[in-house]
Amino acid sequence: MSSRRQVTISDIARHVGLTDMTVSRALNKPEKVKSETRDRILAAARELGYVQNAFASHLRSRKNRLIGVVTASVDNPFYSEVIKAISQAAKQYDYTIMLIDTDGSPAREAVAIETLLSYQVSGIILSPSSDADDYLPAYLERLRATHLPVVMLDRILNVPDFSRVVLDNHLSGKLLGQLMVKKGIQRVLALTGPCESHITERRLAGFQQAYAEAGHDLTLVQRPGDYTLPPAYRDMAAYLRDGERPEAVFGFNQLITLGAMRALHDAGISRDDVLVFGIDRLPYADIFDVSIPCAAHDTYQLGRDAFTLLFEAINDPGVASREIVISPELFVDPLPSHGAPFPG
Repeated sequence: MSSRRQVTISDIARHVGLTDMTVSRALNKPEKVKSETRDRILAAARELGYVQNAFASHLRSRKNRLIGVVTASVDNPFYSEVIKAISQAAKQYDYTIMLIDTDGSPAREAVAIETLLSYQVSGIILSPSSDADDYLPAYLERLRATHLPVVMLDRILNVPDFSRVVLDNHLSGKLLGQLMVKKGIQRVLALTGPCESHITERRLAGFQQAYAEAGHDLTLVQRPGDYTLPPAYRDMAAYLRDGERPEAVFGFNQLITLGAMRALHDAGISRDDVLVFGIDRLPYADIFDVSIPCAAHDTYQLGRDAFTLLFEAINDPGVASREIVISPELFVDPLPSHGAPFPG
């Protein structure tokens, strides 16, 4: 099979017997070309399958209204909702987003940044593949050198340069810890992200603080993963096969929670026997009458605030970087008490 060849302005010019300049003017400034000539050129463009280069048009007009969005996991429902909010906010100001999913790969993340720089985007909203202290990718110097507006979202790099919108992860963990204390739960399996992740550290610290402040006994087992479903399913299933059965499992994001629920289902264990708690609400779960107590964040506000910070930096390159923190809200449906509730 022969490869597809890009039709050029010169191809159209040869086809109609006119100069490149006349064809270019008809395509880009049609009001400056006689209607008869313009119609011939447009008909030839359609016949030959000409597709205008939008990027080149942006460069010519010097009004590139592209926003780059880099995320580690488009299949994560949390990020899907945030991206939709960013897109809606961008449209209000006549910007278009260019979305790149790195699938959690630092190498792909570096390529994504270079790609967006080559497209001369107006700014970048970045959710990096890692938020560990020692993750300082080489592209940071490229971004600094170009002075391109950058806003970090959810996962952040350990640098002070860029504005960021983050979640109150400590409070998320603490709210669910307080709920489990009230339910009298002592044995908890925590399915988390990587141990070195600040998000994991903060959620775990908040959870443990709730138990410590209440003086309630806690037997906590942590199984770190990568914020995706397969490791959570694997670890939950392995834990059950070993003959262990916690009173509750705590999923550190939506995909982890879904992985745990699938493992429980496959093992024939009811969610009345092992209670499930999670961070953020499961999408469409209400359709199946499934309700999981969770500490949920306003994903729309998260995306909207990220665009707002970026828009500020685009319009005022000298604006100081700042941080916006999104607090969680606890959503609880009636749950059976697991043992005697802790007093108070």
